[in-house]
Order: sequence, then C-alpha cells, then structure tokens
Amino acid sequence: MRKAISTGATPLLPIGVIARRSGVPVSTIHFYESKGLISSVRSEGNQRRYAPVVLRYIAVIKVAQRTGIPLEDIGAALSRFPPGSKLSASQWKTLASGWRDGLDERINKLTRLRDELNQCIGCGCLSLEECPLRNPGDVLGTKGAGARILERP
Repeated sequence: MRKAISTGATPLLPIGVIARRSGVPVSTIHFYESKGLISSVRSEGNQRRYAPVVLRYIAVIKVAQRTGIPLEDIGAALSRFPPGSKLSASQWKTLASGWRDGLDERINKLTRLRDELNQCIGCGCLSLEECPLRNPGDVLGTKGAGARILERP
C-alpha cells in the first residue's frame, strides 16, 4: 500500500487510496473532479493527491446520488461551504434539510404513481374504461395537456 505524502500538516492521499477507502472507482473520482465536486493537487511526479476530507465529500455525494439528487444540485449545495472544508454535523444537517422538501415531493409523486399506475392518469384521451369515472366529460383536458391526474400537486 502506498503511503500518503503531506504538505505541511495535511497528509495527501493518492487516488488509489481514495478509491479503496471511498468504495468508488478511480474513474468516478476523476468524474467528480471534472464536475468540480472535489479537487486534488499534483505531486512533483504530476500524480493526483487528495486531502483526506475528500473522503467525506465523496460520502455526501454518494448519499445524495442514491436519493436521486442530480450532481448539479449536489455541487450547488456543496459550493455554499469553503472549498475543502471539513463538513461538520451542522453543515450536513443544512445540506440534508435543503434536500428534504424535494425528496418529500418526489416520494409523494412516486407513491401516487405506484398507487394509480393501473388506473386512468387523466391524459384526456377518453379511451380508457375508467375515464368516465375519473375524468367525466374530459374536464381535465381543459386544464392542459399531459397526464393531469398524475401531475397534480
């Protein structure tokens, strides 16, 4: 195993160590870096080196991605904090609460979709047997195009 090099008091880790410790492939680390989510410095031999705090950032990114939050939103949320800062429990709470409303909305839409998947979605086609019951007279068609029942707030 490679040893970490350090600049001053901060040990810097090679990409292989970051990949192993974070559980993500080297290519994913490169991708996150290309998106500005994490950063590295170059060694004298022009190899990438990372501060240990990058492991925390990758963990936050992975959790956010698992909930379906787009990388752009993750980057915007992380950009509120100084680059390379060690995210505290309070900062994590701020990030999580900022994402909570969007997640709750998506959960509600997905629950409704699951529950109504086999029923009319209010598309205005009047071709499904249930439409006269759920959309009599194509009332939803006057409210705009698309799956109106599914898209309701």
